Amino acid sequence: MITGDTRLVGLIGWPVAHSLSPAMHNAAFRHLGLDWKYVPLPVHPDMLGVAAQGLAALGFAGANVTVPHKTAVMTQIDGLSESARQIGAVNTLLVREGNDGIRSLDGTNTDSTGFIRSLQRADIPVAGERVVVCGAGGAARAIVFGLLHAGAAQVFVLSRRIEAAQQLKQQFQAIAGERVHILLASDEAYVESARSASLLVNATPVGMSPQADASIWPESKSMPAELAVFDLVYAPLETKLLKQAKASGARAVDGLSMLIEQGAEAFTLWTDQPSPISVMRKACEHQIQGGCL
Repeated sequence: MITGDTRLVGLIGWPVAHSLSPAMHNAAFRHLGLDWKYVPLPVHPDMLGVAAQGLAALGFAGANVTVPHKTAVMTQIDGLSESARQIGAVNTLLVREGNDGIRSLDGTNTDSTGFIRSLQRADIPVAGERVVVCGAGGAARAIVFGLLHAGAAQVFVLSRRIEAAQQLKQQFQAIAGERVHILLASDEAYVESARSASLLVNATPVGMSPQADASIWPESKSMPAELAVFDLVYAPLETKLLKQAKASGARAVDGLSMLIEQGAEAFTLWTDQPSPISVMRKACEHQIQGGCL
């Protein structure tokens, strides 16, 4: 039940009906006995400015932001974290209330730290390692940012959109130095770059339902057994790429782990409470098994 005392947070996106975030966060609120509710907030791109400022006016504690608003929302807020500024995207909003009672809206990005924490939980090292990242979009930017700050020795960005990949490299030039390398995505490039890498990350939508039979990895090639493979896609939970990894003896990490970790950081930023990770994952798995994706 929502009352006048209930703190509200939500998810701004277009669309948002498919999201696991409401189930994940509301399960965490119930587990901790918090009078909070997380609600889906479908916002048409033409109404983003009104919606963002409306969060503060309506007394929301904050919100998550998903596609297609992660970049556009940056022009609608009062304060921006350094990580969000460097990544060029916001996925978490926080409503602050000043001593004068006036509320402001700050933005940050929890995707990169969520990704790195997922690797840490899986005991996959980053510092000093060579990593292959497939994709050059918003997700890839957050991944590369996290890898560089975690001390990756070399990051190879494979994309069919070379211009976007070059922009990504330029965006992080100050912190990357000569550590980021751009390659045109192809079957040969995937196989060749993975030979000397310890981690392969799919930051593209390839393999997502309803095209679950697709994979970035060529069908006829096996993966190095010592490789770890992280697929940001979580619908289906076990993508074709992860099945290929397991068949080759490589480690496989599903995208649900990053979704939960980035959500867990947002949860703590809003509530100042530790996030119940196991409860959040169980809620997501239950939602997936229920056929809600």
